[in-house]
Amino acid sequence: MAESFRLPGKGRLAQARTARFTFDGRNYSGVAGDTLASALLANGVHLVGRSFKYHRPRGILSAGAEEPNALVGIHRDASRKTPNVRATVQELYDGLTAVSQNRWPSLGFDVGAVNDLASPLFSAGFYYKTFMWPKAAWKSFYEPFIRSAAGLGVAPDQPDPDHYAARFAHCEVLVLGGGAAGLAAALAAAESGLRVIICDEQAELGGSLRFESGAVIDGESGWEWAQAARAKLAAMDNVQVLTRTTAFGYYLQNFVALTERVSDHLSNPSGGLPRERLWQVRAKRVVLATGSIERHMVFADNDRPGIMLASAARTYLNHYGVAVGKNVGVYTANDSAYAAAIDLKKAGVGVAAIVDLRDNPTGELVDAARALGIEIHGGRGVVRVGGRLRVSSMTVRPRTGRGGERTIPVDALLMSAGWTPSVHLFSQSRGKVAFNDEVKRFLPGTYAQDCISVGACNGTDGLSATIDEAYAAGIKAAKEAGGKVAKPAKPKVEASENWSRGMLGAGPGAEAGTTVKAFVDFQNDVTAKDIRQAVHEGMQSIEHVKRFTTNGMATDQGKTSNMHGLAIAAEELGRTIPEVGLTTFRAPYTPVTFGAIVGHARGKLFDPTRRTAMHGWAERHGAVFEDVGQWKRAWYFPRAGEDMQAAVNRECVTVRKSAGLFDASTLGKIEVVGPDAAAFMELMYTNPWQKLEVRRCRYGVMLREDGFIYDDGVVGRLADDRFHVTTTTGGAARVMNHMEDYLQTEFPHLKVWLTSTSEQWAVIAVQGPKSRDIIAPLVEDIDLSDAAMAHMSVREGRICGVPTRLFRMSFSGERGFEVNVPADYGEAVWEALWAEGQKHGACAYGTETMHVLRAEKGYIIVGQDTDGTVTPNDAGLDWAVGKKKTDFVGIRGLKRPDLVAEGRRQLVGLKTRDPDVVLEEGAQIVADPEQAVPMKMIGHVSSSYWSENCGRSIALALVEGGARRTGETLYVPMPDRTIEVEVTGTVFFDDKGERLNG
Repeated sequence: MAESFRLPGKGRLAQARTARFTFDGRNYSGVAGDTLASALLANGVHLVGRSFKYHRPRGILSAGAEEPNALVGIHRDASRKTPNVRATVQELYDGLTAVSQNRWPSLGFDVGAVNDLASPLFSAGFYYKTFMWPKAAWKSFYEPFIRSAAGLGVAPDQPDPDHYAARFAHCEVLVLGGGAAGLAAALAAAESGLRVIICDEQAELGGSLRFESGAVIDGESGWEWAQAARAKLAAMDNVQVLTRTTAFGYYLQNFVALTERVSDHLSNPSGGLPRERLWQVRAKRVVLATGSIERHMVFADNDRPGIMLASAARTYLNHYGVAVGKNVGVYTANDSAYAAAIDLKKAGVGVAAIVDLRDNPTGELVDAARALGIEIHGGRGVVRVGGRLRVSSMTVRPRTGRGGERTIPVDALLMSAGWTPSVHLFSQSRGKVAFNDEVKRFLPGTYAQDCISVGACNGTDGLSATIDEAYAAGIKAAKEAGGKVAKPAKPKVEASENWSRGMLGAGPGAEAGTTVKAFVDFQNDVTAKDIRQAVHEGMQSIEHVKRFTTNGMATDQGKTSNMHGLAIAAEELGRTIPEVGLTTFRAPYTPVTFGAIVGHARGKLFDPTRRTAMHGWAERHGAVFEDVGQWKRAWYFPRAGEDMQAAVNRECVTVRKSAGLFDASTLGKIEVVGPDAAAFMELMYTNPWQKLEVRRCRYGVMLREDGFIYDDGVVGRLADDRFHVTTTTGGAARVMNHMEDYLQTEFPHLKVWLTSTSEQWAVIAVQGPKSRDIIAPLVEDIDLSDAAMAHMSVREGRICGVPTRLFRMSFSGERGFEVNVPADYGEAVWEALWAEGQKHGACAYGTETMHVLRAEKGYIIVGQDTDGTVTPNDAGLDWAVGKKKTDFVGIRGLKRPDLVAEGRRQLVGLKTRDPDVVLEEGAQIVADPEQAVPMKMIGHVSSSYWSENCGRSIALALVEGGARRTGETLYVPMPDRTIEVEVTGTVFFDDKGERLNG
């Protein structure tokens, strides 16, 4: 189809090559540099979608990221189907395939449009009232219906084959926005030689200079100046210019997240190119130059295709060379729409009339429009339009309501209610906006971070004032970031455009009491009467109005609708706008793909797989692995013909009769160093540490502030000022963070340094009566006798010629050692120990055997035998709490009445009446199995195993008042039977602990 609305000699794409594309199966052509929206308009296509709730025909409203209507699917191939792409942002490439959304069977004839006729049933908040009865219908009908109707596009059903990149960057000055203000600020800051990053969401820098025809800067047109400024910045070594890059989130400490569209605009992107790149930027100073967004007029049927923002039509004309119609009407409440009408008229496009709500509009632009013969209707408003799939006329009447109506034929209608400063990122920075009653705008008020707003987003009117402000801000930001700036000549504005303020709220014909569909929020089909209904139903906070109507809750986050909705609500409440308040702006500023956020973290890289130094050995010896957090851990080592239980039984017996080798490398390891290390340990753990001798170990219990067990582990004191702390495998990172948090916030006076060494040490546990005989031939410089190295000791020396920290400790109840060696030597040392172990009949064992052995001895596992509500007393660990200590994390929590009350759940042992029955972990426990359902549950099974060494099943459980129930019979109800259990102590094997010494 020919581009019948492309104007020869207009725009900046005249010499560009042709690009072919399809929309809903029809072939069209555009030119390189087009967006999908401009290319469709060039071909006379305005109808691009259907609205969410009413399925009304929708066209292109804007020319930028604020677009609420023109959301389409982009299909590259079967696995590359992206829904909800804004046609105004999607750059055209040869071969692009686009489809409309939310319609069936076709865009022109959509059966869902019946919703428009039934709109009284779908008024604001209907979903809060409609799906209440009958209750049974929720699961079978309502929920499936809502889920099928939700959303506009169709989610991809195949894995995403593209890849995504991520970059971290630091700079002194980060400029967000590449319009006139952003360019001026970046030019000024760049002269300091400091690192400067400037980004903009468009493919080219320039901002509103893309459409302004009256701007002249340094003797050039505004657009030419912008391109020269961009070239100058790009040529500077200290400046990075990022186009097609949106700043979508402003977080603490001047941390800003950007997403760069790297290859979405390319026809055949190289396989090495990422689709998008996530930038995570930390800046000393941020300059916000995010501009402002034009508002639409609120009147009956203002959503018809062909009705759009005046600035959008001007952009399509002056940048893309596209006329949005042949007989265009204009409806405005400020001067900027006049500039659009003038540009169109000069380009040979018919302008039917300008309808201006203001009674007596005056000014240079008004005079220029009259001079061109454009008919101006002051003091009048558009009360409705004709047409359905495309606007065909506008009906005009006096604003006061007195006087007759006049219908004017048009094929496009441009509108402008004024401009809203884009304060989204400022608000995300935790800055507080302030309402300027004179200009009726929310502007940056109190700053929370090291940033500054300039230009239109700061409420600055006029190009000259904008550049002056931005240039000064760039110099100031550079100086505050440590740079020195010799003031160069700032850009000189020789001609510019200035616009008046506009209006907020609904226009004539959409006042209170009317029932017309005058849309405030296009994407969520929210009308002026919906806002008023929310107020009538008791919503007084704008946040409640927002949620009741969904105004501003669509993917555009109310960029064009928020202020109108706020003004209508304020009028209905009889309050001022600041009294009603402003909704919260949240990240992301525009939608961000999951791919950009996730990056490489998907598939096998979704959760990094961590392997110990001995993993390869375990694989070669037939280990079956289990996932423990991110770690792959050997679960058990089956021999030929063995199932899991047989392998575990053999391993358990071998460890207790001879010895076993276990890979304990995944335990967390933290080095606590400094002159106040012991004092710090006193505060972090329940145990006393000051008097612990060097080269001795102690089992430590760590609590949260509320007094509940957080982690545990053995700690070795290597020197007066150095501790080797072990944590649970799953607790390594959180314990490190826990310690660091307290060190920095509660105990900053202590001279202590924390270092995670979990990856640095490979740990080989050698457990069993023969353990000392196995390690002795390999150890150098360490006396292993009981007299010299008692249980719970640590020594530093060498094993197999490499450095070792050798702990004598046990998680099995047998004589045991844990050999810590640098991870690079882990497998070699394991091989040597394995060779010695074979001489004594030792075996390798996995985590399941480790669990059984520790349960036989009643040793807890935090997170399994504790559930976040267990105190040391509950777990039978009162002995690990220093009775003379006056302070440690959790000490006050332990004194809470509910934590010392009778009847708390306490750790006990359980033996089933039938020794062959193994309880299920998590099974509930009751005192009376005959009681009525629902039964009172008095506890649950936390650990349960078959113990070959005991010749029976064993279990640990948390039971109410467990300490006084020893000998009682309790019951475990299961679906097929009720199991009798006897409450016992927690130790099932070697009750006296004599085997710790062999």
